[in-house]
Amino acid sequence: MGGEPLLHNKDLQEMATRLIHSRAPLLLAVIAAAALLTACGGDKGDKASQTAAKVNKEEITVHQINFVLQRQPGLKPEQAEAAGRQVLERLIDQELAVQKAQEQKLDRDPRVVQQIEAAKREIIARAYAERVGEAVTKPTSDEIGKYYNDKPALFKDRRIYSLQEVQIEAKPEQFEGVRAKLATSKNLNDFAEYLKSADLRFQGNQAVRAAEQLPLASLDAISRMKDGDSLISQSPVGLTVLFLVGSRSQPVDEARARPAIEAFLLNQRKAEAVQKDLKALRDSSKIEYVGKFAQPAPASAPAAPVLPAASEAAAPAIPAAPAASGLDAASISKGMGLK
Repeated sequence: MGGEPLLHNKDLQEMATRLIHSRAPLLLAVIAAAALLTACGGDKGDKASQTAAKVNKEEITVHQINFVLQRQPGLKPEQAEAAGRQVLERLIDQELAVQKAQEQKLDRDPRVVQQIEAAKREIIARAYAERVGEAVTKPTSDEIGKYYNDKPALFKDRRIYSLQEVQIEAKPEQFEGVRAKLATSKNLNDFAEYLKSADLRFQGNQAVRAAEQLPLASLDAISRMKDGDSLISQSPVGLTVLFLVGSRSQPVDEARARPAIEAFLLNQRKAEAVQKDLKALRDSSKIEYVGKFAQPAPASAPAAPVLPAASEAAAPAIPAAPAASGLDAASISKGMGLK
């Protein structure tokens, strides 16, 4: 299909001007890619085709490429041309696979149909959540300042922690003995020797974590620990002991923390607004559990360990020189409990 160009030159100039003032480099990159791709395939006339490529009888459009580009975090304007062409090649491969799958009638396979329906429901539900979140107001400067002052362990007194975790398989009647030995152990090795002598199975894990990479529910307790201190808590298999091997201070001033705090508080408000709206929907709807789901749910398991396996780390590492690069808002938000 030929048709009208996605954007005329005048439209591009106006949109680029608005985006520059609104500081939206990602969308600017997308528009740059659109300008590049709409120019492809056109003649010397005023209008360029929205079609970027033809695969047999099907077309891949600039709209499809732009949609993928919009989902690429951190895309810079100067990367738009190369990124757009890479996306186009991936879409060509995808279209070839789709055509072959349709030829083999895989699009009618019950499992495929079920997956398509599940994805459709998820997309629609996410659109609803986004619509509800649009009505939420941004946190005020005072609210951001209050959160900064209320969370010293995350900001003013932020530390980088070197932690060792020991997960012990133990029965409830063994808990008291383990706690008593931990209180009198000189160090981790001494405690480990006791576990071996008591024939208690255990496994260790160690990691270096910044404050925002620890579970928010555990951070206050860990922040009160001094180097060499330990914490013990119940786990799904018995007990978990956390040792603070060492730590170093690395505070974050309010100016650097503000963008992350604002993002966290805004996302928190959006989540609360969605939950409130869903509760109202539940209250006004008839919901009936059937079969085994009509039975009471089993008791919740104890909290997960503070130090999960490396592949399950809660958040990526903060840059090595945060004073120069600043804290990553996404990392801090995850540490604050956002998913």
